[in-house]
Amino acid sequence: MKPVIFGLAGETLSDEERAFFKDCDPAGYILFGRNIRDKAQLRALTDDLREVAGREDLFILIDQEGGRVARMRPPVWPDFPAAAAFDALYDVAPSSAIEAARCNGRALGAMLSEAGITANAAPVLDVRQPGASDIVGDRSFGGEPMRVAALGRATLEGLRDGGVVGVIKHMPGHGRALVDSHLELPRVDASGAELELDIAPFRTLNWAPVGMTCHLLYTAWDAERAASLSPTVIGDIIRGSIGFDGLLMSDDLDMKALNGAPDDLALGVVEAGCDIALNCWARMDEMTAIAARLPEMSDKSRERLARATATIAAGPDGHWPMDRAIATRDALLAKSLA
Repeated sequence: MKPVIFGLAGETLSDEERAFFKDCDPAGYILFGRNIRDKAQLRALTDDLREVAGREDLFILIDQEGGRVARMRPPVWPDFPAAAAFDALYDVAPSSAIEAARCNGRALGAMLSEAGITANAAPVLDVRQPGASDIVGDRSFGGEPMRVAALGRATLEGLRDGGVVGVIKHMPGHGRALVDSHLELPRVDASGAELELDIAPFRTLNWAPVGMTCHLLYTAWDAERAASLSPTVIGDIIRGSIGFDGLLMSDDLDMKALNGAPDDLALGVVEAGCDIALNCWARMDEMTAIAARLPEMSDKSRERLARATATIAAGPDGHWPMDRAIATRDALLAKSLA
């Protein structure tokens, strides 16, 4: 098994993709809007991926946070609120906000499980900072670490109830970025003491099964390398100060914050300490080069992957179908409008 998650080009696997994936055996896959048409098509695609891999608990990831980050959309699937909605309710009724976030996670999990998707790139645990880029913005649960951790925990628990594993992101914290890391490399000059605020939610939820790094340069920790490529940030901060021992994947290697050939970057993030490199765009030449450069997945990374997929094997909690979870969430969120 190769320590990489690959994207797919379209709504079905091409013959070329099928042969490559069977030979390469990546750790998992990530889906985007280009891969999704309707319920029957999406379930057929995820079933096909499981058949190619020969793993029922195959790690199939999607970005379905809610708000502006959603790949499965109406009219086939319902809209989900952005994280800021739960932050607003927390101002009025903290316990209701936590339960609403949990029910939102349950609804997301039930929806994804039905589609054969097994992992969601949520919750966002970035602590929102005044004046920062809106690349995080309403995707954050707020500007106070305890609140972010409480709402993030509830989301993780809800996703687990739905039979899906959540991915905490973006470690060690994206909330101070002044520019969009999809377009350029953000530089964060905050001191180590100031950055304690950013890592606090990740430290609180360091038991999470899966986490994702970010492509930010933190001069207090490593003035030369973005976090995803920094053995110092991954080893000393994410694995050390935060205490995270779950499956760690990079953010998308194609983001403009990073410079270099995709295969160099994939090898770089793995050598820096990520368990898995994330390559989203399904370009066959790039995927072939990455597969050729990467070693086999380490025993430790395989063990972390197995721990993460245990959530998938447990399946959804039948007491919380999507409709019930959404109705409960919406009744609670209405309190913030009263």
